[in-house]
Amino acid sequence: MSGHSKWHNIQKTKGAADAKRSAAFTKIAREIIVAVKEGGSGDPNNNSRLATVIAKAKAVNMPNDNIKRTIDKALGAGNTDSYEAVTYEGYGPGGVAVIVEALTDNRQRTAPEVRHAFDKCNGNLGAIGCVSWSFDKKGVIVIDNEEGELDEETVMMDALDAGAADFEADGPALEITCDPDAFNDVVKALEEKGYSFVNAEVEMVPQNYITLSGEGDVKNMQKLIDMLEDNDDVQNVWHNWDND
Repeated sequence: MSGHSKWHNIQKTKGAADAKRSAAFTKIAREIIVAVKEGGSGDPNNNSRLATVIAKAKAVNMPNDNIKRTIDKALGAGNTDSYEAVTYEGYGPGGVAVIVEALTDNRQRTAPEVRHAFDKCNGNLGAIGCVSWSFDKKGVIVIDNEEGELDEETVMMDALDAGAADFEADGPALEITCDPDAFNDVVKALEEKGYSFVNAEVEMVPQNYITLSGEGDVKNMQKLIDMLEDNDDVQNVWHNWDND
């Protein structure tokens, strides 16, 4: 749930460890609760934010029962979960731009933890807006074509007909990008044609990438990502490190 939209290694995405998958489910459940409460509905047809989160959940194989149970929990009168969205921006080693999106019930806990991660990994937390200008918000949908059973031109035409803005075949991955406002419609149209996804979410996509050459910078950058992603409050970590 982080990084940029390059998908050279589909197997790494598909074969996530159970612990990572469980953590992803927990974080997506938090997003579902927020989407239901803010959207005022547990029906994705009437709640576009919820529809977006459900697409993300399905892409990481979150069971439908889990999704339904979380929606029901959010709709329950006794549910007191209250989270607010907070975004942090800063620089990692070598000037790598980093955006951290969090959902927290305690800013006084989350902010110091995020700052500590940056400080410990030779980075620095900056002001809001210091790096986000160099990212574009896009809907990103990735289809696995590792077995080569899909015709790239057919997928491209189906994606463009669904309202996508761009299509790219990147190794075994077929990557579709679209305007965030068109994301739910594109996902629905492609699902109706029988496609399944290994990624489907609205991402912050960098306009350019940075390659780190120093071994220390590489280790620190990976450590920063790991520390942030291991934080329960952090939902997404976007960056422009070209680590493929």
